[in-house]
Amino acid sequence: MSHIPVAALVPLIVIAIGFVGFCWYDLSRSRVRYLPKWAWAIICLISIPIGGIIYLTVGRDSGTARG
Repeated sequence: MSHIPVAALVPLIVIAIGFVGFCWYDLSRSRVRYLPKWAWAIICLISIPIGGIIYLTVGRDSGTARG
């Protein structure tokens, strides 16, 4: 088993944290479908990046005004 240097993982961790932060920011400003906001927040956090992608494509109600 090869050893992966920690420095190689840092950019991936930063991108993952940024993606979850973006999803949470969008979640706080948007209306959602199918699940409550707290459930989408947990899904985005637990399954990075699939949960965020599912939220952005299915869970976000893009037909309504933001606010």
